[in-house]
Amino acid sequence: MKLVIAPAVSDERLAKICAAAAPIQVVNAQNDDHAAAEIADADALFGYLTPRLLQAAKKLRWAQSPTASMEKYLHPELVASPVVVTNMRGIFSDVIADHVFGYILMFAKNFHIYLRQQLQAKWRMLGRPENELPGYGGPGEVHPSDCAAITLADCTLAVIGLGGIGAETARRGLAFGMRVLGVDPGIRSQESGVRDQVMVFRPDQLHEVLPQADFVVIAAPHTPETFKLFNRARIQQMKKSAYLINVGRGVIVDLADLTAALQAGEIAGAGLDVFETEPLPREHPLWRMENVIITPHCAAASPRVPERHLHTLLDNLRRFVAGQPLLNVVDKRMWC
Repeated sequence: MKLVIAPAVSDERLAKICAAAAPIQVVNAQNDDHAAAEIADADALFGYLTPRLLQAAKKLRWAQSPTASMEKYLHPELVASPVVVTNMRGIFSDVIADHVFGYILMFAKNFHIYLRQQLQAKWRMLGRPENELPGYGGPGEVHPSDCAAITLADCTLAVIGLGGIGAETARRGLAFGMRVLGVDPGIRSQESGVRDQVMVFRPDQLHEVLPQADFVVIAAPHTPETFKLFNRARIQQMKKSAYLINVGRGVIVDLADLTAALQAGEIAGAGLDVFETEPLPREHPLWRMENVIITPHCAAASPRVPERHLHTLLDNLRRFVAGQPLLNVVDKRMWC
């Protein structure tokens, strides 16, 4: 049997791949022409199975994607082909869920506003007039106006997409004492543990979920069904006091509609790591909104990810050699 790697990997990674793939022949393709020539009799590919490579492949059975997302990997010819595709699903789950709760805690405790005040050397407790300093009558006494913060245990968290990232986000919400609602067409077996503690709704029930939520987290993949799922009408189903957080894919949220909803005060704010257009243009009004937290598509950043990436590949290689079921098999027609 034969494995083609395209694009090429480092010598260090190649050595580990060869060890896991033994006795399969491994070709570390140096360019597209090299890959196209070698894939003719290959059984497996690690890399990008482009239309050119798929057309050249005569006996290919399996392609391991180097990505978790599928919207840019899949193409009509690949979807129609018998080639089994696996992806890197799961390697970012806890890392991105941590990022989500960074947003949630910032909004709940107003850190995004206090940081701006810090840069101005401005001492002001939210909920009080700007010129009024705290003057408690005694230890432990709290002025009624000091209630600008949100207590998470009083909140409902809605998670759109209960895959790995959504499940980890739900678990964190439960740990903070939040009521958690999930929206998903079907939970994979490895995420099924959240079913016992989370109320799960179908996507066609989203209109029932949004009015209940204080924080709405989009952790869904880009599929034909999720494209611009959150338009103006959908956003208007949320509470005016609610926050929208998107760590899924930018195209799930109509950027113009979200901007208009924020400008109209239809929701309280948004935490955004992904956008329809990246980078977000410098002139875009979202940059200047105090109730918006923007991060540059970095929610998956972690020193742990490269080792997990390699582990997933090596695990599937060993399974392929041994004729065992592969992990992270993609439903090509559903893009996930």
